[in-house]
Amino acid sequence: MSGMRFAFIVDPLDHLKAYKDSSIAVMRETAARGHAVFAIQRPTLALRDATVSARAQRLALPADDHDWYRVEAESVEPLTAFDAVLMRQDPPFDFEYVAATWLLERAQAAGATIWNDPRAIRDHSEKVAIAEFPQLIATTLVARDARDLDAFIDELGDVILKPLDGMGGSRIFRVRRDDPNRNVIVETLARDGASSVMAQRFIPEIAAGDKRVLIVGGEVIPYCLARIPKAGETRGNLAVGGRGVAQPISSRDREIAEYLAPILFGRGLMIVGLDVIGDYLTEINVTSPTCFVEIARETGCNVAAKLVDALERQ
Repeated sequence: MSGMRFAFIVDPLDHLKAYKDSSIAVMRETAARGHAVFAIQRPTLALRDATVSARAQRLALPADDHDWYRVEAESVEPLTAFDAVLMRQDPPFDFEYVAATWLLERAQAAGATIWNDPRAIRDHSEKVAIAEFPQLIATTLVARDARDLDAFIDELGDVILKPLDGMGGSRIFRVRRDDPNRNVIVETLARDGASSVMAQRFIPEIAAGDKRVLIVGGEVIPYCLARIPKAGETRGNLAVGGRGVAQPISSRDREIAEYLAPILFGRGLMIVGLDVIGDYLTEINVTSPTCFVEIARETGCNVAAKLVDALERQ
């Protein structure tokens, strides 16, 4: 199947890194099949009456990782002009991100095909969405009152605290009951009660990696990327120095992912990145799940190809 038009809403192109960026891997796979690839910057989305349009740049995609794209043409087009639009914008999930989902929902109502579904992106907080599945998660609290957070730390003795809007391991703290810095950590994250914080029981199996398990088109990818913390760290995120090791998913990983796959795909979530530590689901990532490149490089499993297969089917 060739001759389709795919648009990708992504971060500024010169910020993307071809050696690791999943969106670029998908763009390259798309172009290799003879489809036209367009990039859209979120600020160019506009709604006029019932039509949502954007400034779209048609890209050529050389194999050079240092000079990975060339803009061949640029035009303002309605989103209905594309066979599919992929929303791949990184957080922060702020008001403008929410506003973009509103516009994408209007485009969808006019007939555009949007992945991931904009309502599903908006409704699935990447942190709080796990609360829908209590049987899969470790003991978890979401609160902004310091008294609640302190009581949780006192009860469990060893916890992870993180903001609801973070990514890449930013502002994640491990706090023990006797930590001399616990008060200032709680105050800083909760901003004296102004911001909600997620607290989770510390899972010692983080030493073996924070595993990114991918679901693409409702299919569980058989390999994950275990992001292993560097010495002296409790965060496995690659952005803070974690080491990525691709490996077959475990039986528990598969159990979690196969349970969630039909539920999430049924809600319009084409690309999902589960975070699993030990036996526990810790996050459901839906904005711009990554790790395609590392898994393909280390195992030969072409996740980008599986995604384009799913896009062509849809």
